Order: sequence, then structure tokens, then C-alpha cells
Amino acid sequence: MINPRLIELIYSAASIQRWNDYPRMVDLVELDKQAHKFIIAYLLAKIEGEVDMNLLIEAGIFEFLRRVVVTDIRPDLFHKILQKKKDEINSWVLTKLEDEIKDIQGGEFFEKFKRYLEGDCTYKKERFILQAASYLSTRWEFSIIYQTSQFLNEIEEVKRDVDAEIEDYYELIGVRKIALGKKLSRFIDLSGRLRFQKRWAQTPRIPETSVLGHMLIVALFSYFYSIKIGATPRRIENNFFTALFHDLPEALTRDIITPVKYSVSGMDELISEIEIQKIENEILPLIPSNIKDEFSYYLGLYGDGEKNEFLNKIYQKEIKIVDTLNCYNDDKYNVIDGVALKACDRLAAFVEATLSISHGVKSKELSRGKEQTLKAMENNAIINGVNFYQLAKDIEEYLKDSPQDTYGT
Repeated sequence: MINPRLIELIYSAASIQRWNDYPRMVDLVELDKQAHKFIIAYLLAKIEGEVDMNLLIEAGIFEFLRRVVVTDIRPDLFHKILQKKKDEINSWVLTKLEDEIKDIQGGEFFEKFKRYLEGDCTYKKERFILQAASYLSTRWEFSIIYQTSQFLNEIEEVKRDVDAEIEDYYELIGVRKIALGKKLSRFIDLSGRLRFQKRWAQTPRIPETSVLGHMLIVALFSYFYSIKIGATPRRIENNFFTALFHDLPEALTRDIITPVKYSVSGMDELISEIEIQKIENEILPLIPSNIKDEFSYYLGLYGDGEKNEFLNKIYQKEIKIVDTLNCYNDDKYNVIDGVALKACDRLAAFVEATLSISHGVKSKELSRGKEQTLKAMENNAIINGVNFYQLAKDIEEYLKDSPQDTYGT
């Protein structure tokens, strides 16, 4: 599905600082920016219509991987360098990543990545939407930077440049809606706030990851799982965006750790009820009407006041919970691999704990959480032929003797 070195590379985005030449009231890291970018890109694409969501996901992953490799160049300089040294930069990126991705999808993933970097026009519309989403997520970050940087002489010039760039994307309906500062803009703010909520908040950890960054990592795992099992395009899309939004309600409820949820009988059900109320009252009213049903499906709403994004589902005229998805690998069934997405979520939690321990930052909470997560994965090790438990063990073994990262050197 995915190898330990690529997983380590993905998590390195949590350590890549953004705007680190300006005073910041909070850490701004690349992983969170990329997650916010994917959320905005989803909205822009759905509002625009006639966008291939699989191409959008692929292109977003390709850009994410390239950006993680090219860690030490400021974004504005990076774009200028690309204008003159695009072929050389892209060739270097491919060389750095080849060993990590060459075996995915029998080599097809690597070949598509190569074509994308070469400017494949297949991705033209999706590339533009991602550029707009990247700008809007950067603009959101700058609104934080501006608050703490007004004493700097150049900050007003930077602000003018950032504000002016929005005109480059006005041909997208969603960008014009966001510029009005109404409902869609409020949703972007809401999702952006998940940057400030840290995972495992009760214990020190390296690297720290936010709820927002965690959502993207689970989405990435879901993508590689989906292509491993030969999922149809709609199934890939559903899995990716269900994973991307799986913790969105925590923007309103905060991250409630598993031991707390299950320490008192009935507490998990009560928390679920509160989440459903907040989704219906504070999230769905911000979502464009043409995608509310789809978005509710991604958030795990089904039946009469039920919510669980980690159940296997199909959706035609109504949502149905199914035990196995073996007979439903067809776009008409609108599949979500909920059980596998839960495994992706657990895998992400396991890596978060294991990475920190490998860096020498260890606590009873991390060790206990790691062991409990591994045990849960062992109890449901293989899903559709993908052995999540063995992957976790491989990651653990790899991180014991992981070499010094050299992607940014």
C-alpha cells in the first residue's frame, strides 16, 4: 500500500515551518497548509462543477510530495525558480522520491507523477483550482502573520501583494463567493481553526501534529489503500474526502481523547448526539446546497439521527450499512470503506506515537496509546487484502533505526 519511508516523508511536513521569517503567534507548518488547501480545493471544485475529483486528488498529492522534498525554499522564490529551472527541479524531485513511490500501483503512480511535473494538460483545470486553493490557504495564514507583523516596514507591501493576487482566480465562482466573506468564507475559517488543536494534547510529542494535519494524513493513507485494492474512481473520491473531513466536528467540540469518551457509560453516545446537532446547526448551513447531501454522507450522517463515518456504506437512493464491500466495487454504489478508513485513522495515531518515541520524546500516555492502537489493529489486521497491522509493525521496525532525513539537503 505504502512503505514506511514514504510515511516518514509525509510526516516530515509537520516539521516544515512556514512564514518563519516573520513573528508568529502560533506555529504554521506545511502539513496544515496542505490540509487546508485540500479542503478549499474540494469546495472550489464542487462549486465549479465538471471537475475530475480523482485528478484533483492526484494533483494535490503530487504537489504535496514535491513541496515536502523542496523544503528550504520560500514559496515566492520557489515559484520564481520554477519559471527558469522547472525541468531541473522536477528531475531532482523525481530522483529523491523514486525509491519511495516506484512500486505504488505497479509503477503507474510514479509515471503519472512524472507526467504531472512535465505539465500534462490532462490536469489543467484541476491544477488551476489547486493554485487558487493554495493561494487562499496562504492568504488565511497571512491574516495571522499580519496581526503580529505590523511594526515591520515591508508588511503593508506584502499585504497589498497578497490581497491583489485574488484577482488572478476570480474566474472561479467559489473564489468570488469566498471574497464576499459570507458562508463559504466562514466554513474555511472553521476548518482552519483545526490548526490550533493539537493531537495528543495531554503529552509532549515530536513532531506535534494538529487535528487538521491528521485529517490530511488519514486521507492520504485512504488514497493509497484505495488504489491498492483497485477501487473505482467514485470510491477513491469518497474514501479520500470522508477521511479528510472525519474530524471536522472537532472544530466545534475540540478533540476528545478515546479514554475520556469511553470512561463513563453512555458518554460516547452523548458526544455523538452533540456532534450531530452542531453539524446540522453550525456546519451544514455553511455548505453550498448542491453538495449538502454528499457532505453529510462524508461526515458520517445516516438514518434517523445516526452518525458514524467508520462504517462500510453504499448510497444509491438511501444510505445502507453493509458488512462487506466485495460485491459493490462499482461507481453506482457510491461506496465508502468505513472500516478501512478507521484502520487508516488508527495507523495515523500509531505513527504519531511511534515517531515521537523514536525521537526520544516518550511518556506513559504515548506508550499506552501506541500499544492499545496496535492491539486494536491486530484484532482486525487485514482489510480487503491490505494488512494494516503488518504495516504498523514495519513502520515500528523502520523507525528503530531510521537514518537522518536527507530530503531537504
